[in-house]
Amino acid sequence: MLTLARSHSLSQEIRKSRFLAHAAPVTDEAEARAFIAAQSDLSASHNCWAWRIGQTYRFNDDGEPGGTAGKPILQAIDGQGLDHVVVLVIRWFGGILLGSGGLMRAYGGTAAMTLVAAERVEHIAMTRGTVRVAFSELARIKARLTSLGAIIVEEAFIATGADLMVDVPEGLRDQAKLLARDVTSGHSVLIFDDDLSL
Repeated sequence: MLTLARSHSLSQEIRKSRFLAHAAPVTDEAEARAFIAAQSDLSASHNCWAWRIGQTYRFNDDGEPGGTAGKPILQAIDGQGLDHVVVLVIRWFGGILLGSGGLMRAYGGTAAMTLVAAERVEHIAMTRGTVRVAFSELARIKARLTSLGAIIVEEAFIATGADLMVDVPEGLRDQAKLLARDVTSGHSVLIFDDDLSL
């Protein structure tokens, strides 16, 4: 599955209305909503958006007729086979009504043009886990997990060491568990969030 390498914007004018699209990679719903809030222009006529994160998606027409803005933006994301992506399309009304079909083409087309122009990268599904590590083993386990492709999300210090919150590539979770155990001679266990629900 592909996602965007970084955020990308594109602007076009359609029958005197100006459309500006902002697209970005996101990791979760909170990040998607924060991006929409940060990029929206409250002086514009409409701030319409959509995002897809795995099987979860949302879209919003922001006052445009139902199904003419948010859904075409989502279809642009899905049509390009992208995941973990948010797209916001801002419209400044230019005085000419576009009609339902025209709105769908304008919003979906602006989103699609933006996504086509954006650089893409392979999306690697990550799974989150936590491991408690003694001070004496902290630097070594951080270096080894990072070399495996894991990302240290948070480091909370305790009296004897630290609790590390890590995101590990989904396909390497068993390898990461073994690594944590081996590096610490069995003292530390990497527990993934979804292990707790089993």
